Amino acid sequence: MEKVTIQATSREGIGVKGALSQIRAEKKVPAVVYGGHKDPASITVAVKDLEKIMKAGKNTLVEMTLNGEKELVLVKEVQFHAVTDNPIHADFQRVSMKDKMDVVVPLKLEGTPADVAQYGAIIEHILREIEVRALVSAIPHEIVLDITPMTINKGLLAGDIKLPQGVELITDAQAPVVHLAIPKDDTPAPAPAADAAAAQPESSSTKGKKDEEGNLAKDNKDAAAKDAKK
Repeated sequence: MEKVTIQATSREGIGVKGALSQIRAEKKVPAVVYGGHKDPASITVAVKDLEKIMKAGKNTLVEMTLNGEKELVLVKEVQFHAVTDNPIHADFQRVSMKDKMDVVVPLKLEGTPADVAQYGAIIEHILREIEVRALVSAIPHEIVLDITPMTINKGLLAGDIKLPQGVELITDAQAPVVHLAIPKDDTPAPAPAADAAAAQPESSSTKGKKDEEGNLAKDNKDAAAKDAKK
């Protein structure tokens, strides 16, 4: 497995005002390395070394030299400045080539299903990374999924992913990864016949009949009232 080699330096002056600004002014990044049955250590690494690791891909194995000793580590997290997007802190975890570990691996989609062109289907990438367990030497940078054979009627679940040899799935096998969605038809449905009739304004002839019927009913009511008085 390809390794990236970097040099780290023990960090001093923790908590001292201006110490972090000085570190970053020197094109370095404050960091911490932990795990491996050793105490955590506060360190600094060069920005160019951190960028080299990130360029190599997620889960890249790193050989770090610290205080004259070499140890294998993985980058667990990198924090970036909200405005400049520059790295401002990094976490490294010590690893052993003999032990399996749980890591998160990105999923990359490749290919275009025929239903996209034929029916206008939309590709919905739901799960963009999965958790797996493997020896450090077997951990992939990413897993590429060929979605060319996909159809609208059949999606892809985490359990459908063909993993490299020696890699075990930790994510729920039933978790949906990607599927093809049918685009919604935004054309308004036609109004039902009853609603359409109700929406039509009354014609003058219809209105007149109602008036005549209304007057006739009133006249009958008045006549009945007169008879009752006799």
